Amino acid sequence: MKNRYKQNSIRNAFFSKIGYVIWLFVFMVCIHSCKEFVEIDAPLTDVVREEVFDSDELAKAAVSGIYGDMFNARSFSSSLTRENGLYSDELMDLTGSSVFFANSLTPNNDNVKDFWVQIYKYIHWSNSVIEGLNASSQVTLTLRNQLLGEAKFIRAFCYFYLVNLWSDVPIVTTTDYRENTSASRSSEVEIYQQIIEDLDQAQNLLAEDYSFSNGARGKPNKAAAAALLSRVYLYQEDWGNAEIQATNVLNDPQYNLVVDLNDVFLINSAEAIWQLHSTFSNGGINTFDAESFIFSQSTDPVALTDELVNAFETGDQRQNNWLGTFTNGTQTFYHPLKYKIQAGGGTPAITEALTFLRLGELYLIRAEARAQQNNISGAQDDLNTIRNRAGLSNTQADDQSSLLAAIANERRVELFTESSHRWFDLKRTGMANSVLPLSKPGWQPTDQLFPIPGDELAINPNLSPQNPGY
Repeated sequence: MKNRYKQNSIRNAFFSKIGYVIWLFVFMVCIHSCKEFVEIDAPLTDVVREEVFDSDELAKAAVSGIYGDMFNARSFSSSLTRENGLYSDELMDLTGSSVFFANSLTPNNDNVKDFWVQIYKYIHWSNSVIEGLNASSQVTLTLRNQLLGEAKFIRAFCYFYLVNLWSDVPIVTTTDYRENTSASRSSEVEIYQQIIEDLDQAQNLLAEDYSFSNGARGKPNKAAAAALLSRVYLYQEDWGNAEIQATNVLNDPQYNLVVDLNDVFLINSAEAIWQLHSTFSNGGINTFDAESFIFSQSTDPVALTDELVNAFETGDQRQNNWLGTFTNGTQTFYHPLKYKIQAGGGTPAITEALTFLRLGELYLIRAEARAQQNNISGAQDDLNTIRNRAGLSNTQADDQSSLLAAIANERRVELFTESSHRWFDLKRTGMANSVLPLSKPGWQPTDQLFPIPGDELAINPNLSPQNPGY
């Protein structure tokens, strides 16, 4: 990890001091965020923090390193999407070895542990940035605000996944390892309050456009904070605020729904609000999603379930453009093809970016929020915008119940294998226990939460009790 981080940090920082100080900063926060929480003398930590945040370039490099690690660690790239797709009804395991597909997780599962550790690592790094910037007088005010906003956005983004995967988890907003290693779990209500607080502050701090990143959409701006807030409010059933935040983004002229479906996931697509970019070739990898889902590249192949494939209507251009096929001689399987560029055969140009927030989702958030508020025509308009882009006619749903069902299916075929949308949708709408037993004989209601990693419980007994069913 250190070498990858160092490469990413010094790409735009030409002096050896920058590379050295950033490497040292990451080393320090890694030690503080690891499960053993080895004690480090406070004066050394303070010196490192002072050096990292004593100039604009060093501060920018420190924050940029978080994005590079998020991309390369796969926790927020293919792994989480893949495993949650298997855990729900999007993907099926063709090897018979996936405990996610079988819903037979245990507290000792390595992937579950990795998700937990990686996500908390990014929270710890964000906390380090926030503390460093708040203590610094050397970083210019405009940049300081932008970087503070980015750190708070990243922290909120991480907690969104933690609360939806594990429910009650510790809220960590400091780098004090003594406090963190004994932290108790907070309630979902408290966690969502923290998420909303961070995103509200991020909105006030972040830039309106992407001029701070030379036009690249690989770092969040105000619209990214609004988009994530809209999603959070939707999950909280705060329909009015979900609509307001979605509308803020949908009215922003720097975003447009991409007409060609094959262009949606390109770097800096007009539809993209926030992406993770591959800032260096990674051996020719554009996204790890392509490596994971395209059969010719995957070492552990998965396929789309028949239920998902059958959810597409006749004439839906998403089926033609976002689904690939593989035939083993006797059977044809479908796989995700939203990301199309693979490794192999040299080093292809980096043209695709892992897209976490995009305009298509915002139309569907607002459609659902409007339907829940009985704004039938407004909900139809937003739903039809997405349907028409896919080559489909306007919806026939004309009452709240049928419209909500139509929106749920549209989310399924528009947002499949992106950021765990399907799995989280089944949970937040209370449909998991009625839908998943139809395709998963071993399904149990307690499977709606991941187990707390056993190693973490051993280190911190205050994480008890274990989630039900484990």
